[in-house]
Amino acid sequence: MTPTSSGVRLDHAISKISDPKGEGARACLTLYMESARAAAAAADKRARDGISLGPLDGKVITIKDLFDVAGEVTRAGSKILADEGKPAAADAPIVTRLRRAGTVIVAKTNMVEFAFSAIGANPHYGTPGNPADRARVPGGSTSGGAVAVADGMCELTIGSDTGGSTRIPAALCGITGFKPSRQRVPTEGAFPLSVTLDSVGPMARNVNDCADADAIMAGEEPQPLHPASLGAIRLGVAQGFPLSGLDATVSERFSSAIAAFGKAGLALRDEKIPLIDEMAALVATGWLPPPEGLSIHQDRLKRRPQDFDPNIRVRLERAAQMPAAHYISTLRERGRLIQAMHERLADLDGVLMPTTPIVAPTIAEVAEPSVFTEKNLLLLRNTAIANCFDLCAITLPIPGNGLPVGLMIVSRNGDDRKLLRIAATLEAVLNNRPAI
Repeated sequence: MTPTSSGVRLDHAISKISDPKGEGARACLTLYMESARAAAAAADKRARDGISLGPLDGKVITIKDLFDVAGEVTRAGSKILADEGKPAAADAPIVTRLRRAGTVIVAKTNMVEFAFSAIGANPHYGTPGNPADRARVPGGSTSGGAVAVADGMCELTIGSDTGGSTRIPAALCGITGFKPSRQRVPTEGAFPLSVTLDSVGPMARNVNDCADADAIMAGEEPQPLHPASLGAIRLGVAQGFPLSGLDATVSERFSSAIAAFGKAGLALRDEKIPLIDEMAALVATGWLPPPEGLSIHQDRLKRRPQDFDPNIRVRLERAAQMPAAHYISTLRERGRLIQAMHERLADLDGVLMPTTPIVAPTIAEVAEPSVFTEKNLLLLRNTAIANCFDLCAITLPIPGNGLPVGLMIVSRNGDDRKLLRIAATLEAVLNNRPAI
């Protein structure tokens, strides 16, 4: 079959973005129609001439509103930055690499203000409705990107992940989201939340596209993603904390996925990991993003507190109560736990758990601040494990009836390529395709 041209796929994406009955106005904040058409035309000419810049050449993509684009103000979902920000002097490194790979950047996507929530709500630019149920949140903080992929406004999107900001919206919107090892992809040119935890990762409809985008952003040559052999994979199912309090839909769907893996011949073992409980206890005493975020925004908080999303402002203001000594001891204790987890996972290729313990809440229910706080903590609970322990992780959609549910695989820092190969194998099992 002859592949559809980049120009035709771009026209389809633009029609989805422009549809007044869709979520384009809330999902995509800046449109690059002219430059996107030029990039698509160039990609199609290369294709006619038998030239390829790689697997993403001509791919229609979007990028999160926190990445620098030369000559533009980087808003990071904020009204204040839109008013006061200075135009970026250059593209973020990952944007430069994606352009060189021939991608067609069609839009910058909406996000939670300053990337500081898992809900996906934004009072300044609107909250894009979840593709599975428009009355529900998309998850955050890369909210617009997940909706854009799921609704066909692009083929893949690039987000950031500090506590789950690629994996949570991917799980709630029924797509794939990848969080690489933190050091793998440069974060320069991405507006920061936590200098300690921020990472940059892709979301797409499949593992292969995520793997190609990850390689390009990491400065590597993309290679074919050969699935791992089912018989050679050593995976555990996390017990205790990550499986507690699951809602009925998540519980049923996760169980069905584990059963499908077993039927396919994958040997799984239950894994109790007390280190996760230790990290949860540490986080409960005060974690890193609030004080690190406060250090970035304290001047804005003094000058324009009324222009912050109230749910973001309260979390930043609360961080002022954390003593410097506690922040430093938290960093030190995290270092110990990271090393301990690295050793604990030495005989495993990965650990499975639900990406989120609940399905997407409704937009109406999280309008109540106390419910917002409760749901935000629940959505972050499992995904934050990977960030806390400096791991890599991916979420896959679990097929089934009802709202989308994600299955997360977590692996050791530096095992990104191995994780992606395993994910490709499990993806095939979940989608009833042949697996090795």
